[in-house]
Amino acid sequence: MKCLVINLDRSRDRLAHVSAEFARVGLAFERVVAIDARDRPDLAEMPQRKKRLRMADTEIACLLSHKQCWSMIAAGDDAYGAIFEDDVVFSDNAGALLADVGWIPADADIVKLETFFNRTVISRKGVACGHGFSASRLHAVHIGAAGYILSRQAARHLVDAANEIAIPVDHLVFNPRFAASSGKVIYQLVPALCLQAQFLGEGPVQLPSLLKQERAEERVASGMDKRRHKPIAAKVRIEAWRLARQIVDLFRLRQEKVIPFEYRGRRVRRPHTQRRENAL
Repeated sequence: MKCLVINLDRSRDRLAHVSAEFARVGLAFERVVAIDARDRPDLAEMPQRKKRLRMADTEIACLLSHKQCWSMIAAGDDAYGAIFEDDVVFSDNAGALLADVGWIPADADIVKLETFFNRTVISRKGVACGHGFSASRLHAVHIGAAGYILSRQAARHLVDAANEIAIPVDHLVFNPRFAASSGKVIYQLVPALCLQAQFLGEGPVQLPSLLKQERAEERVASGMDKRRHKPIAAKVRIEAWRLARQIVDLFRLRQEKVIPFEYRGRRVRRPHTQRRENAL
């Protein structure tokens, strides 16, 4: 299975990091030059379907960079291809799993390899994948696009779906609310095979999210960074809906779960969770 890594020309530190990560787990990769929003002033003029909340230039560039990878997989001969961003950190058994495709469920269109430490909904019953991993059907949004596997057919569908600029790449692929992913069979690997380096907190790898930083700068410049607080009634409705959804998921043999991740023999938690636990 070919592994594609998206990397900006100006992010040499990230290329060095991801090269070391692939070497650590014994895998090779092909670098895909990312589209840089700084070099593409035309991105701001691209038509978007959603007029009320436009995507930032960096989000469009990220989407188009992933689309390049989808096109490569769609045009290739392999049944599956893996896509990674250059700040990815692998679990210790990642190499053994990615060296083969036999573990991928036969009906899988997409396999999400990453965790973003947000609660999502997966099937209670998983498919054993070997090397300590299992794959469970993903039934709710799970954002993040640092690591995932696509079938050739799914890649073709995503290329078509991205012809219209509308939503960020991780929602296009992993949010069932949108047509691009709602009709696909998506699995979540448990525990996760990888995550973004930003979640290691004070650990040995320090690579803050470039997309997050540049998106924040764009929102400040445009005045979109001002927080809008939800009314109490709206918060109550959201919590009531979440409770009702949990009850429905229980009868559908689904579970709400934060996908775990292990790095160098230890369980990783979100940085703010780690800081809170250290303070107790």
